[in-house]
Amino acid sequence: MRSIRDIKVFENIPILVRSALNVPVENGRVVNDYRLRRALPTIRFLAKRGACVVLIGHLGDRGTETLKPVAEALGVLKSNVSFSDETVGTRARAAVRGLAPGNILVMENLRRNRGEKMNDKTFAKELAELADIFVQDCFDTCHRPHASIIGVPEILPSYVGFLIEEEIQELSRALSPKHPALAVIGGAKFNTKEGVLNALLKTYDHVFVGGALANDFLKAAGREVGKSLVSEVDKARIKKILMNPKLVIPEDSVVADEMIMDHGPKTIALLSELAEKAKTILWNGPLGKYEDGFTSATDSFARAVADSGARSVVGGGDTVAAIEGLSLLPRFSFVSTGGGAMLQFLAKGSIPGIDALG
Repeated sequence: MRSIRDIKVFENIPILVRSALNVPVENGRVVNDYRLRRALPTIRFLAKRGACVVLIGHLGDRGTETLKPVAEALGVLKSNVSFSDETVGTRARAAVRGLAPGNILVMENLRRNRGEKMNDKTFAKELAELADIFVQDCFDTCHRPHASIIGVPEILPSYVGFLIEEEIQELSRALSPKHPALAVIGGAKFNTKEGVLNALLKTYDHVFVGGALANDFLKAAGREVGKSLVSEVDKARIKKILMNPKLVIPEDSVVADEMIMDHGPKTIALLSELAEKAKTILWNGPLGKYEDGFTSATDSFARAVADSGARSVVGGGDTVAAIEGLSLLPRFSFVSTGGGAMLQFLAKGSIPGIDALG
């Protein structure tokens, strides 16, 4: 695939950039600009060379949110940023034509158009009409078969931005870890984790399953899980993974209202010991019901990883937010902007949005 470094002409060329604009917004203001800061190197590179930078992205799942606060927050980080309340169409094309070289235009939320999630060819064509070149730089949605992810690259000459390059490099490196290697997969939904668990069990020395995901394995092991959330899947698939000697499950739990809410002190001690010995640590997904205040295991493991000296790779929105809340983010070797995209890349070695670039 081609990098933005391979683009021959920039001056006054409209370049469509699928960027990571899905950031937390409260009361009309961006409350965490981490993803925007990660998007800046690509934006600055193009703008500095005189391109007319057209940013497209989404915010939320419903399509009702506006990207205007995101454009305003980006304007604080980078000058010459404007906003269009259109995504495609005559007014959108006119706004792009009026863009001066080196300036940046943020288009309205892609998900306001049903064609985005449907990968509608007409919508993809309308997006492509905004520019002469397409740059993919939004890793966190690259596992989605949406119009701006796999439709537009079929129409325009396409390149990857710096964020995507870094994600591919670092996650590919994580697939060939230095040993001893520890992987920790939390969160929920066995169906979305099965592939990555099978892949990691081939290359990592220990793979710990945490969070609600662990409930499936605890139940399969004959442990009591009470009213805890479990997946409705073929139990034989869970038992097959459970039989792998590299798999590690929690030793004890914190229980409230007959539900497992967090991992207990024995499990926290075990994870800390594994982290201390590891040379590579991969982590995706919180370890307890973090959103309800059960943060002990997640916070303790975050500190253990930060203190370990191991090469550490972390991803997943809730996991990154927890680490950031502890002011430990700079002590992790690489922080992926993807959650599901990271897991799918680790499971398969690529994802649809990257494959679409050729």
